[in-house]
Amino acid sequence: MTGKTVLVVDDEQAVRQMVAFNLEREGYQVRQAADTVAARGEIADVRPDLLLLDWMLPGMSGLEFARALRRESYGQDLPIIMLTARGEEEDMVRGLNVGADDYVTKPFSPRELIARIEAVLRRAGASAPGDVLELGGLRLDLGSHRVSAGEQTVEVGPTEFRLLHFFMAHPERVYSRSQLLDRVWGPSVYVEERTVDVHIRRLRKALERHEAAQMVQTVRGSGYRFSARP
Repeated sequence: MTGKTVLVVDDEQAVRQMVAFNLEREGYQVRQAADTVAARGEIADVRPDLLLLDWMLPGMSGLEFARALRRESYGQDLPIIMLTARGEEEDMVRGLNVGADDYVTKPFSPRELIARIEAVLRRAGASAPGDVLELGGLRLDLGSHRVSAGEQTVEVGPTEFRLLHFFMAHPERVYSRSQLLDRVWGPSVYVEERTVDVHIRRLRKALERHEAAQMVQTVRGSGYRFSARP
């Protein structure tokens, strides 16, 4: 994972320096920002591979900044790990629901943080063009734009392909309809939330013949999750 650029956004200089020291020892390029205004400038200048974002920041909070980034085209696919002293489950869920990819509670060990960074970057790399995603017997080839289950081809439309691609790149996480609209359709496209339900039904129908429809799971009151678990 060396050569990747990580932007550390934290108003505590000691935390930034500690994180930077340990990441640079592992071969990462590190940029630093003390608030979201500086962070925007860094993102525009260097296009980091991952954002380490403190929850409590002066001005706009890290939570609000993550939400804002997910609404903008250049921030939709930027991996984000939240750094925070807030360890309650409800806070963790709030962080993940605004689009963070992971959540690390302070104080944390450098080894844990690096392991989390590497895991998130691996998942982000799984969506690179030309790669193949495999989960629960399904195989999605981004290069050939094909989906297969075993030796059989699964026929899906272009929107269902994008939806399945997103799900397979982010398994086990629950996404609301509005989050799916932002991440799959894009924030600049206006469609109603029930459109998501229509394409979920089409995707399940396409997967039905291959006994994979159960992997597209409805989470009552929250949205949808893609999981190989029952």
